[in-house]
Parts: sequence; C-alpha cells; structure tokens
Amino acid sequence: MNPPKPARRPFHSVLFLGLAVLTVAVVATAALGWTLGRLYEQPGPHREARTVLIPPGAGPTRIAQILVDAGVLQRPWLFQAAGRLSGSAKRLKAGEYLIPAALNMHGLLDLLVEGRTLQRRLTLPEGATAVEAWRMLAATEGLEGALLTRPAEGTLLPETYFFSYGDRRMAVIERMQEAMRETVARVWQDRAEGLPLRSPEEMVVLASIVEKETSVEEERPRVAAVFLNRLRRGMRLQADPTVVYALTGGDPTLARPLTRADLGMASRYNTYVSDGLPPGPIANPGRMSLLAVARPMQSDELYFVANGQGGHAFARTLEEHQRNVARWRATSGRVD
Repeated sequence: MNPPKPARRPFHSVLFLGLAVLTVAVVATAALGWTLGRLYEQPGPHREARTVLIPPGAGPTRIAQILVDAGVLQRPWLFQAAGRLSGSAKRLKAGEYLIPAALNMHGLLDLLVEGRTLQRRLTLPEGATAVEAWRMLAATEGLEGALLTRPAEGTLLPETYFFSYGDRRMAVIERMQEAMRETVARVWQDRAEGLPLRSPEEMVVLASIVEKETSVEEERPRVAAVFLNRLRRGMRLQADPTVVYALTGGDPTLARPLTRADLGMASRYNTYVSDGLPPGPIANPGRMSLLAVARPMQSDELYFVANGQGGHAFARTLEEHQRNVARWRATSGRVD
C-alpha cells in the first residue's frame, strides 16, 4: 500500500504567500532606502564652517576618515557607499576646503567632486619693492616651493591674487608678472600724445617714482605732470624716493630722513645728480600710477613739496616753490 501523498497547497495560497513575501521585501527595501536617503540629506554635525585639507593621493576611505576627524561627517560607510553607487568616489579632488556649517553628505560629495577648494588671498601693496614682494611670498602660508629667481624691479602688478593651498610660489610670481605685462601694454597703447617717454619701460620707471612720491590717488596725475614737464625741459627730476632707492636698493626701507650728503651721492638712481630717468624702476607701481603717467594732468607746474597734511603743495616757479618749502619747514620743524 502506497503512503498517502502530502496535500498540495492550493495555487492561490502559494501565490498569496509569494506576494506577501515580496511585499514585505519591497516595503523593507523602501524603508531602508528612505532611511538611508534621510541620512544622506541630513544636515552635518558641525554648527560652524570648518577648514579641511584633503592631501593628494587620498582615496575614498582615507577621505571619509579625514572628514570624520574634522567633525563634518558621522557615517563614513554611507559616504563611501554613496560615492561608489554614484560613481563619484573616483572623482574626489584633493585640496583645502571650507566646509559650510551643517553641510550634508550630498553637499560634501558635490563639493569634493567639483573641487571647489578654499581660495586664499595675497595682496601685493602698491609701491612694494621686489625684495618686499619676495619676502612676502616666502612667508605666505599655503604656498609651496622655493623662490628660485627674484623678479626684476617693476615687473609685478600690485593687486590682490587668489590661490589655493599647495600652489607654487613661482607660479604666483608668474601670474603677477603676466598681469603687469598685460596692464602695461594696455596703458601704453592708450597713452596721451606727446609724452617725453620712449618706451613702456620708461613709463614703468616714472610710474614707480610717482607711486613712491604720493599715496594720495588724486595727486598722482598732477605729480606725474610735474615730472613729465621737467623731462621736457631737461631738468633733473630731483625725486627723493630715487635717492632712497640708491641707498637701499629697496631693502630695507630707509629709517631716517635724507641728508644733504645723501642728495649728493654718486648713483645713476640719484636723480639729484643724474639727468633723466633712473636706469630702472624703484618699486612695483600700481595701475593708477601707470595711468597717471600715461594720462597726466594738464599743467605747467615744475615743483612740489609736502604740505604737512599728507599731500603736496605745487608750484610753477622756483620762487613760489621756495615759499612752499619754507611753510613746510615751519610746519615740520625741519631746518635742512
């Protein structure tokens, strides 16, 4: 006698069970996905912006740990999983980043993939000498590499430059030089007619003197006009900053007043004893001083002296100038 066969489940029961299991799996998967999605979009744990440095060559695992150590990420496993699933894990870029407060994991990945690194800034002041620029670049944190060759005087454009952590110092110098070349070319092309200057290089030389003579922007075209008028007449420029440069070479700044002996020193940079322009710039002139020389004020003035109020008193004649000098001496207490 054959044993009884086990009763078969009705087809509709099997189908119902399968659908139930599938439904549970779908619901569970959806719940898990919803939970992970919320965690992915959840604000980061940091309440203030933080700076994070991702070194070159760091992989997703190390990057995730760096972010955890910086306090901007709580779930490194989810960060790495999201990176793999989205394909962004291989596109994370090194650099210094400013992580905004409470930036979520989605935002972190986008930030690192797009390489929106923190932009540092470096300002070269108008009138800084090549030596001063050299020292400033050497002391600037975030730049790397040795300074191989000191730039020639007057070849750097004073302005603010942005850079990223790890940029090379010589690359920043090259940017400054390129900016100066482009600026000088534009200004020279748009210069006034009849200037007693033979080349863009001579314009830079005179602009560097104007830069050192006055920090009052409105005065620069007037100061430039005085020097240009003197050049036309064959008069010596007699510019004190050229004597200072003759004494120091731009390093360091002279920490005392000029003396009569200084004014008589033998140097091609000393415009009290040498005719015409000095052989080279005495500083790095800014854009406004270049424009002042290229487009000077229309005047017949030949002299100026400090007025004791931060600016200068201008004169057409020597007699008028001597009266201005007497007033300056009375105000400043100078007797030389």
